[in-house]
Amino acid sequence: MYSFSLVPFILFAGVLSVTAQPFEEDVYPTGKGDLKITFLGHGTLMFTFDGITIHVDPVSRYADYSKMAKAELILVTHDHGDHLDKRAIEALTKATTKAVMTEECAEKSGLPGANIMKNGDTQVFHGIKIEAVPAYNLEHMRSEGVPFHAKGVGNGYILTFGSKRVYVAGDTENTPEMKALQNIDIAFLPMNLPYTMTPQMVADAARAFKPAILYPYHYGSTEPNELLTMLRDSPEIKVLIRRMN
Repeated sequence: MYSFSLVPFILFAGVLSVTAQPFEEDVYPTGKGDLKITFLGHGTLMFTFDGITIHVDPVSRYADYSKMAKAELILVTHDHGDHLDKRAIEALTKATTKAVMTEECAEKSGLPGANIMKNGDTQVFHGIKIEAVPAYNLEHMRSEGVPFHAKGVGNGYILTFGSKRVYVAGDTENTPEMKALQNIDIAFLPMNLPYTMTPQMVADAARAFKPAILYPYHYGSTEPNELLTMLRDSPEIKVLIRRMN
């Protein structure tokens, strides 16, 4: 059974206030213990599983990493500033931390000891299987006709936690590689225009690879609830909305 923990509110003296817990969290059983997902904001996520902490695209504007536990594993999808933050990575790094990123990220950040993954690679870090999925634009381009995210440059990642396969897509559109994925239990798909997908593209991709649970994330000013309407014809896909704008 899944556990969903939202930020609690307290009504005191007629004023709505938020308690000390700043982030929404969901918890899923995996057969090897619980997976806790913490939604930090935009494209920034934290996973806690089997005693280890994993950060995806940690960015300082979404969390005070000096007050958070150090990471065993850090994944960076691509080198744009809202995904690659050297200061956040350094704040989370300890002697045993593995930082996984693209070649462009390693070059741009200058971080020593980065573990490079290219599209299609599979590696295991701290017992977690990681698969790198291509992340790129098909339609959305800059004014000069160059894609916001070129093919072969960025990664999405599939992480295997016990029996659960979690796909964090990074900045991408509904590519053939995405639509060919199989056995995805939880998917994070971006919806920030004009850089990633429209709600229609997200719905199209979801119908193709059928994640059991779909979180729209990195959605900026796009209305994420549009997906609830678009995917009414796909009840096997549970759409959950969290604060990830």
